[in-house]
Amino acid sequence: MNKQEQLTDFAPGTMNRNIRDVIAHLHHWHLMMLNWYTIGMKGEKPAMPAKGYSWKTVPAFNQWIWEKYNKITLDDAYEMFRCSYKKVIKIIEKHSNEELFEKKRYQWTGSTSLGSYLVSATSSHYDWAYKLIKNGKKQKL
Repeated sequence: MNKQEQLTDFAPGTMNRNIRDVIAHLHHWHLMMLNWYTIGMKGEKPAMPAKGYSWKTVPAFNQWIWEKYNKITLDDAYEMFRCSYKKVIKIIEKHSNEELFEKKRYQWTGSTSLGSYLVSATSSHYDWAYKLIKNGKKQKL
């Protein structure tokens, strides 16, 4: 997409109204993953998804994320995303497949694997973002 298309809002109906919102959302989930990892690998239990929120209240938390970032520029969102992405990728690259995908390997991940959390904060979220942007742009036509 050209710059103008990237700056155009989606059709009404979603909280994340444009590409900036989506990229900022992805960035913040990277930050959360980095925080969980840092705390968890110290042997402590991180607040997940974030302090004051539960997995059942993720929609309210996502609203908070939107409010936090809705005044930044698209360029700033891209830069923040690139920075947090690189940090998450470094975590992935430093672990073996066994370390990533063995369930219950790390106490802080509970009954799941470190890889499951990383997939959720990266590729699963990227798939959500791709579909949201694709549908948002299609509805504008």
